[in-house]
Amino acid sequence: MQPPAEREPPEKLHQELLDDSSLNLNFIVLVVTSCIIATLGLLTNSAAVIIGAMIVAPLMNPLRGLALGALLADRVLLRQSLNALGMGIAVAILTSSLIGSLFQIPALSFGSEILARTQPTLADLGVALAAGGVSGFAKIRPKISDVLAGTAIAVALMPPLCVVGISLSQQSLPYSGGAFLLFLTNLLGITLACILTFIWGGYTLDLRRMQRALLWFASLTGILLIPLTFGLFTLIRQEQLKALVKEVLQRETVTVGQQTQLLNLSLTGPNFPWENTPEKLSITVSNKSGKPLTAKQVQELERFLERRIGKKLTLTLRVFEFQEVTSQEQIS
Repeated sequence: MQPPAEREPPEKLHQELLDDSSLNLNFIVLVVTSCIIATLGLLTNSAAVIIGAMIVAPLMNPLRGLALGALLADRVLLRQSLNALGMGIAVAILTSSLIGSLFQIPALSFGSEILARTQPTLADLGVALAAGGVSGFAKIRPKISDVLAGTAIAVALMPPLCVVGISLSQQSLPYSGGAFLLFLTNLLGITLACILTFIWGGYTLDLRRMQRALLWFASLTGILLIPLTFGLFTLIRQEQLKALVKEVLQRETVTVGQQTQLLNLSLTGPNFPWENTPEKLSITVSNKSGKPLTAKQVQELERFLERRIGKKLTLTLRVFEFQEVTSQEQIS
C-alpha cells in the first residue's frame, strides 16, 4: 500500500470519478467525434487517423468509475458508470454502422486495420491489464499526468466498437463477434487492473467488498480465456501454415514457383471454434511469363495443397502483370 501523502484523497478521487462518469452532452459529443474519426481511419486503413481518435475518446472514464464503484459497492457510482458506458457503446456501434453503410466496403475488402481487431488473443488481455494498471495508477497519483494514460488506453476501446458497427453494416457476424470479444477483453481487463490498483492504493479496507469485486471481474475475465486461448493458438498455427504453404508453392509448383513471382500471402480462418468453414488463402503474384492464369490452375493448386499439407483451403489468386524496364532500352 502506498503512503497516504502520495495518493489522491479518497473523497477527492470518488468525486472526480463521479464527475468523469457522468452521462452528459460533453460525453456524447466526444463519443460521436472519436467514433467518426476511428471509423474513417479503419475504412481508409489509416493507422494515423485511428491514433487520432484516441485523443478524444472518453470511454476510459466510466471504466475507472466502474472499478471504484464495484470496489466500494457504491450504487450511485456503479449506476452512473454503467449508464455512461452503455450509452457510449450503443452510440459508437450505431454511428460506425451508419458510416459503414454509406461507404459500403464489403467484408472481403476489409483492410488490415479492421481485420487486426477481429481475432483477439491472450496477448490482447495482457495489454488491457497493463493499460488498466497504468490508468488507475495515474489517477491515484496527483503528480502524474492523467491525460497520457487515458489517451493511450482509449485507443483500445473505441476502434473495436467501430469494427463491430462496420461489420454489422456489411452483415459480417464473424467479424463483428470477434471485434466485440476484443472490446469485452479490453473492458474487463482494464477494469480488473484498475480494481487491483485501487486496492494497492488503499482505497478500501472492507475485505468482504474487496473479495466480491475481485471475484466478479476475475470470473468474467476468466470466461474470456477460452476464446482468447483459442485465438492465440489459431494465430500461431496460421503463421506456421503460411510459412509451409509459401515454401511448398515456391519450391514445388510451376504456377507460383516459375510462371509468377509471389508478392504476398494471407490466410484467414474461423474466428471461433464452432465455425465449420474452410480457411481462405489469398495469394498475390506478379505474372512473369505473360501467359494468363486460368481457373483450372487455381483448382489444381487447391487440390495440390490439400494433398501436400492435408488441409482443404479456398484459394484466391490475385495476379499483376510483370514488367521489366532498363535504362538501356531505346525510346522509339
